[in-house]
Amino acid sequence: MNRWFARGVILVSTAGLLPGMALAQEGNVDQAREALAKQEGDEDSSRQLEEVFQAAEKNYSLQKKGIHSLTYSFDYSYTADQRIDLSISDNSVENLDVVPSATHNFTNAFAYDYGLLDNLTVGTRVPLVVKYDSQDELTVYDFGDISFTGRWQPFAYVPGKMSTTLFSTFTTKTGVSPYEIDIKEQLSTGSGYYSLSGGLSLSKVLDPVVVFGSTSLTYNFEVDGLDQVRGARRLIKVDPGFGLSGSAGFAYSLSYDISLSISAQLSYNDETILTFSNGDEAVAQDQMTGFLSMSLGTRISDTTIVNTSLGIGLTEDAPDFSLGVSLPINFSGLKE
Repeated sequence: MNRWFARGVILVSTAGLLPGMALAQEGNVDQAREALAKQEGDEDSSRQLEEVFQAAEKNYSLQKKGIHSLTYSFDYSYTADQRIDLSISDNSVENLDVVPSATHNFTNAFAYDYGLLDNLTVGTRVPLVVKYDSQDELTVYDFGDISFTGRWQPFAYVPGKMSTTLFSTFTTKTGVSPYEIDIKEQLSTGSGYYSLSGGLSLSKVLDPVVVFGSTSLTYNFEVDGLDQVRGARRLIKVDPGFGLSGSAGFAYSLSYDISLSISAQLSYNDETILTFSNGDEAVAQDQMTGFLSMSLGTRISDTTIVNTSLGIGLTEDAPDFSLGVSLPINFSGLKE
């Protein structure tokens, strides 16, 4: 499991996922939706929220046809843990090492979206990652896993009715793989494998509140041809299994310039099977991860809303906490 951002995930592909803003009504409700985007990741609940409320005017809650958007986001997360390196052969322990870990993760990400149709938006997210392990004093600067997302709204938005969005995300392994490094001397910035996720987001406007929910399923592709030394053995293949996540929350427009959203995400990750060159297999048990996210949208101009967020891990496998900020990047040429 990619711990630095819960695949993140933090987490999707949230669909999440986790990779524009606005709403289909005028007044405060319009500003509330526009202020919700956090632009985190495909599996992150805030990212799923942004996907649902992105740039609707009269008929659809996605990017209008021919419209471009570019968003910058910065996120920091902290994870403290203990790693166990255990090797058992012939019913005897050959290697046992408990290593404390405290990792600081900084992610600068650029997310680009384009409206192919009024109800079909495609986009990509490019993360630049800096990680620092304060226990081992290790640092890495590199790309994270680049993702590509498509979002489709099959039915036109009708005021007062439930809005439905289907999404799918393909995540690459462009980041530094945790299965191709010297684990005692290097850090990773990616998951190490390709993944494909799909899901469904729902939302409904109850002026001035918007309630929303999302669920997604992720298939992680097996990785072989590895050659990594782990303890007294050599790792040659990894089967990361599948992932399942769901999130729910609400957003409230405090005023024309301020909106607040609160959401919770629960993710399940299947067991990971590691195969070694001597034929041994090690199984990392399945995990359940919970995360609580709070986001504040502040309008600083007629066209710019800055979103700040705070995330708190609810389970042992989640990051201890995270901080984030995102804002749109406006270029005169990046228009219809």
